[in-house]
Amino acid sequence: MDLKKEEIISYYSREDIQEEIFRESKDREIAVRYAEGGFGKRPDILQFKNDVSELAKQGVTSFHMSEERWENPLDLRTGMNRKQLDELRKGWDLVFDIDSPDVEFSKVVAELLIDSLKFNDIENIGCKYSGNKGFHLVVPFESMPETINQKETRTLFPELARTIMAYLIGMIEEPLKQKIEDLNLDINIEELLQVDIVLISSRHMFRAPYSLHEKSGLVSIPLDVNNISEFKKEQAKIGNVNTDIMFTKKDIIKNEARKLIMQAHDWESRNKRIIDAPEKEVAEFQELDYKVDEQFFPPCIKKGLEGLKDGKKRFLFILLNFLKSCKWKDEEIEKRVKEWNEENSESLHETYLLSQLSWNKRQKETRMPPNCSNMAYYNDLRICLKDNFCQKVKNPVNYAIRRSRFGRKKTKKNAKQ
Repeated sequence: MDLKKEEIISYYSREDIQEEIFRESKDREIAVRYAEGGFGKRPDILQFKNDVSELAKQGVTSFHMSEERWENPLDLRTGMNRKQLDELRKGWDLVFDIDSPDVEFSKVVAELLIDSLKFNDIENIGCKYSGNKGFHLVVPFESMPETINQKETRTLFPELARTIMAYLIGMIEEPLKQKIEDLNLDINIEELLQVDIVLISSRHMFRAPYSLHEKSGLVSIPLDVNNISEFKKEQAKIGNVNTDIMFTKKDIIKNEARKLIMQAHDWESRNKRIIDAPEKEVAEFQELDYKVDEQFFPPCIKKGLEGLKDGKKRFLFILLNFLKSCKWKDEEIEKRVKEWNEENSESLHETYLLSQLSWNKRQKETRMPPNCSNMAYYNDLRICLKDNFCQKVKNPVNYAIRRSRFGRKKTKKNAKQ
């Protein structure tokens, strides 16, 4: 950092800078870094806003804070087990740490992630420049439901955060590849997508909003999520910084992230074994060696294919797994899915649709859709229209298989007569 100690102290003595760092530090564990490179003791907190300037006078150059919110951060200690951490945790923010070889590449990743969050009905998104080559995005804990599947959301860290991030990264992978190709860039996409899921762990820190960055001497300033492409590093110079924009905003919509969480869980289930499928039904599914015609589909799938007003993403998840399990080819699935999307009262965005189709093509293992008993799907989507045959099966795929086998036998019998 080229900045002199006097400049650093002067910056952190600004009342507006102190106010914002202190506001963001509420209920969080704080770590400070000194000019000589070492970090302060942990756990630590900011008790008063003027602690910021006092620490700067003691040689502190940057402030870092936890993704998690705690009842009392000072009660944290090394070696705490999961139960102890869960009892102490009040909540956690979903923080994306985007770090690429160049700030312009990071902009592309950040914008795609923001678009994906908005597509999942998230509007309350915080964004800030990291101070060097990346950006940080945040979806605050207040946007999440208090419970998920009868479990307190505050206790679902870091697993739920990792699931959501993995899902969103999966959404942007194909569009990002296309952008790289369009720009004719020689970039390893794995290096570009360094939103490190593994580093999402308890007591993990990120640079505080309006904190300085040691390497660049620039400030980690919050930005308007709609204007990231216009960002220039000059805006982050000490003399140009104002505090007009908050990183974690106050106007938070309660439960705004419920749909995002549900979509992330859908995505996660694709990466696991067949969902809740009894051994008998799995065996029947695996024996299928022909394509099941649409006339043999169960009432729920037929109803969904007529078009939906709500729950289109969930039904797309069901449909992709269902058609693949019924031995439809990739090109047949794509054609039918696009036809279905046109039937919806409001079509799914093409980028999202193509990313899901692309992901589905790459899967070597075929997985059945959720079982009929899973209330988050067919009943919630209001497409569960049981007929007498539904009583004999526990999964829509097995309905289609049994009906098709019955139909094929009947056809063969009629042919012999």
